[in-house]
Amino acid sequence: MKQTLTKKKKFGYAFGIFTESLVYNMFYTYYLTFLNEIVGIQPKYSSIIIFISIAWDAVTDPIIGNYTDRPGVDKRKVMRVSILPLAVVFVASWTSIGAGFSSQLAKILLYTFLSMCIWVFYTMYSIPYYAVVAELTEDYDERTDIRSLSSLLNAFCVGIGNILPALVPTVAVLLGKKYQSNSYAVIAAIISLLAVVLGFTCCKSLEGVYTPKQAKEGEVVQKVSLRSTFRDFSDILKLKPTKWFLLFVFFFLAMSSMIQSNLTYMVIDCIGMKYDEGIVFVILSLVISMAIVVPIVEKVAQHYDRRFATILFLSIVFVLEIVVKIVGLDAEVGGFRIMCIISPAVLGMGTGTFWTLFYSMGYDLVELNEFKTGERRESTITALPQLVQKFGSAFGILMAGQLLSAFGYDSSKDVAGNESLFTKVTDPKIIEGMENISTIIPAAILAVSIICVIIYPMTRARFEALMLQLEKKRKGEEYTTEGFEKLL
Repeated sequence: MKQTLTKKKKFGYAFGIFTESLVYNMFYTYYLTFLNEIVGIQPKYSSIIIFISIAWDAVTDPIIGNYTDRPGVDKRKVMRVSILPLAVVFVASWTSIGAGFSSQLAKILLYTFLSMCIWVFYTMYSIPYYAVVAELTEDYDERTDIRSLSSLLNAFCVGIGNILPALVPTVAVLLGKKYQSNSYAVIAAIISLLAVVLGFTCCKSLEGVYTPKQAKEGEVVQKVSLRSTFRDFSDILKLKPTKWFLLFVFFFLAMSSMIQSNLTYMVIDCIGMKYDEGIVFVILSLVISMAIVVPIVEKVAQHYDRRFATILFLSIVFVLEIVVKIVGLDAEVGGFRIMCIISPAVLGMGTGTFWTLFYSMGYDLVELNEFKTGERRESTITALPQLVQKFGSAFGILMAGQLLSAFGYDSSKDVAGNESLFTKVTDPKIIEGMENISTIIPAAILAVSIICVIIYPMTRARFEALMLQLEKKRKGEEYTTEGFEKLL
């Protein structure tokens, strides 16, 4: 059994989620709105900018994952190198310099480049951050434990990453009319500072418990190339559970990012609250529901297994999304708009479940791949679902932007940089479309994700049977595939 983290080290590692999640959540919740309202780009083009920047990871994700799997490569060093550049580029991407451009094309090119840079450095940090857990322990429940602690802290990241940008109107007042369009950049600077401090804290916590892989005696370490990268990816894609796991990831993230990128419009136009008041209820409900559901999901996963817990909780989320649509986002009880609490709580249940179990489910593929190929590819196996994760999130935002345009919403006619996002829409067709983007459409996408998990064959019993035979194979003893044939 490989050396595992002490409780103190687990907390140190878990704090690293702030560096990844703060950037992720501010980007996915507010960047579409920022490009639409502050920079003045049409929604259909704003969503394409985000999609292109994520598609760029189709190149960077596999290469970085393959590189950090090489013997002798220190995952901590790769993480450390990425932290400061990520912080600098993140702040730059939220400045309003492009708002003064008269050309839509010039705006599109500038912010596409900046967002592409974000994801290069984000990937350099996040892939080794998540992959290292598979090297620290092979215990089924301990992996869930480490990830659930990280997921619990992620609830606070979601809160900070969403609440701080919600203070943009207040920051705008403090900056004055001349500089108010850079309110998002100020918030991004605060988030980047937190990301830097806690990212380095995480790297420090891994000292003494993580040792970079070394080449085996007589092993020739190949240089990283596109050919070797895609060969490794091909091996992983041949694993029977992989395709269902990746489809589950894609459709869930498409669902959640569609809702998340529409939060601002949901609060103002669908629920019918003032932005400053409504967003506080929304974010608090989202964070609290995540914090509540994470330990419950962990207990269910440890009692049964991760697959069962995922199916159970996401099925509940699916039903609740349908109920929210039927009741309506503008529902009131005693004059209070109750959906500012209920709707984000439903999303929080889904995201809390996903982030608690998603990476742990991916780690199981490491041992399956080792059994079939004799190689451990922790980072590559982390990179592949991360790539799909980003595509799923980008697809959700792309669809949200395209649907906003299809329903008739066009912010480019407003004056860029004047906080026009706080102006309420009055067209019933647009409002109904915005409501569908937050309810029934994501519910349909979530249904596909749940079906993929149902088909996904990796269970606790099969994983334990796999580990029993893998240990025999490592020792050169006779082994069988009894008990996990469906994985092969």
